[in-house]
Amino acid sequence: MPGGMRTVLAPLRGRRRVIGAAVFLRSPDRPAFEQDDLLVAAQLATHSALGIDKAVLYGREAYIADELQRTMLPETLPKATGVRLASRYLPAAETARVGGDWYDAIPLPGSRVALVVGDVMGHSMTSAAIMGQLRTTAQTLAGLDLPPQEVLHHLDEQAQRLGSDRMATCVYAVYDPVSHRITVANAGHPPPVLLHLGGRAEVLRVPPGAPIGVGGVDFEAVELDAPAGATLLLYTDGLVESRLRDVWTGIEQLRERLAATARLTGPDHPPPLEALCDDVLDMLGPGDRDDDIALLAARFDGIAPSDVAYWFLDPDPAAPGRARRLARAALARWGLEELTDSVELLVSEVVTNAVRYASRPVTLRLLRTDVLRVEVGDDVPQLPRLRQARATDEGGRGLYLVNRVARRWDATRLSNGKVVWFELPMP
Repeated sequence: MPGGMRTVLAPLRGRRRVIGAAVFLRSPDRPAFEQDDLLVAAQLATHSALGIDKAVLYGREAYIADELQRTMLPETLPKATGVRLASRYLPAAETARVGGDWYDAIPLPGSRVALVVGDVMGHSMTSAAIMGQLRTTAQTLAGLDLPPQEVLHHLDEQAQRLGSDRMATCVYAVYDPVSHRITVANAGHPPPVLLHLGGRAEVLRVPPGAPIGVGGVDFEAVELDAPAGATLLLYTDGLVESRLRDVWTGIEQLRERLAATARLTGPDHPPPLEALCDDVLDMLGPGDRDDDIALLAARFDGIAPSDVAYWFLDPDPAAPGRARRLARAALARWGLEELTDSVELLVSEVVTNAVRYASRPVTLRLLRTDVLRVEVGDDVPQLPRLRQARATDEGGRGLYLVNRVARRWDATRLSNGKVVWFELPMP
């Protein structure tokens, strides 16, 4: 050490390894270090090492939980028929950035879509992990086409089976673009806000329900109008609640913000969806980031009645022929004669499979949007399986033709049967 400086070198020992060293210096004109000085240096080094180690571990845990949460959120939102979607997610402040907020949009049979926003209470890796489990469960339940209140009931059971004292709030809504209606069930979550085309922002009257994880509570669903041009906003409490304002004050501010934004674009034009999300987040002040925020916006376009054709077919051998005639007439009415041959072929195959085992009337529906979508529903829950028919087989080629001719197709199990659908591009 230059100039004869007196030195004490104390290692910084973390929980598992040495993470550095502390150097104590004393000039030559001062007394030399004594035994008591060494004890003080050792204590300072020990406390400093533990503090640094905790900070590193916390930062690493927060980063992992943040990344875990982001990977559990949808990378992109689906392109659903009759509705446009936008979303945002903001982590909380650095002091408590890890949370359990999530959002989702899940396509359902019949061109419907489920809209979900939830919030697991707490800020930790456990909250993020529970969020992932609940989101996966909600997707599975949505695939079964259960009513919104039943989805929340099963989520409540799942939360109790997790054996954690963490609770969650959730709002689950199903939008039907054909009927222009939305069914909403709530589990202790802030109510959705509906921005009408004329600029009026309405806080929906939805039964609040109890949070998920309480157990033994019935959830209630309400069915509401979802007019074309309206925008539904689902959000977590981090958007409307903070140390500076209570939740209902925040909801009122959100409602006023949406109405003010709509006035800028006029009564006949709804505000752009992405810009609307950004404008909503701009209402947050510097003290309003105590919690993470999930935001899901849905613009209802709907499907006009003139673009829907719907029939019931008796499950008898004459059903495929009648389905071909009805489809041909609908295509002629829409000026889509170029699709007649393909639609008749595929409709005949799918309806034939449906009436073979159905005991109740089979449904046939055609939807004209940016594509032509054909849906055939029956009361048999078993899903068809695509297979390669042998040369000696009399059947088994129907779905093979659908797979080759249609742009997309799938089959979805319902609570009372199934729906097989396919899509063809517009000519």
